[in-house]
Amino acid sequence: MHHDQALVLRAAAFAAQRHRRQRRLDPERSPYINHPLALADTLANLGGVADPVVLCAALLHDTVEDTATTFEELELAFGARIAAVVREVTDDKALPKAERKRLQVEHAPHISREAQLVKLADKISNLGDLLDAPPPWPQQRKRDYFDWTAQVVAGLRGVHPALEARFDALYARIDELTDSA
Repeated sequence: MHHDQALVLRAAAFAAQRHRRQRRLDPERSPYINHPLALADTLANLGGVADPVVLCAALLHDTVEDTATTFEELELAFGARIAAVVREVTDDKALPKAERKRLQVEHAPHISREAQLVKLADKISNLGDLLDAPPPWPQQRKRDYFDWTAQVVAGLRGVHPALEARFDALYARIDELTDSA
């Protein structure tokens, strides 16, 4: 097996282990690992992205934010470059939610290309989930989330036109949002 493929599979296994007790907010309470796997799948198969740094960072993107994992652990296991990209897409949970959201919009144009690709795939995945397996949120919260993701993606424009087109196609379905609360 090629070294890059082995590294990506190791990242998937690491993420699965770290997220093993977590569930998504969808009605099925699906395993959390489905989300990072969806990012890697979107990047590789829809976006044609083969860069192992991007694919590993996509698989690991929520490990520090949502589990007990540290950046130091990621660096030891996967190297400084992958850990750095994960750091770029990780929110500081010590900040209030509104501030974290504002900073994502502000930082999007300035993060590395690798981090921009992970961020774009994350927003694609989240919009798709919100449309196809919505959490029990009021309609206005869903619409606000859609609009916020569009602000983040505005700062990523130019990084990958085909993936941006996928985001735009999902965003165009905003009128399908209904209350599921």
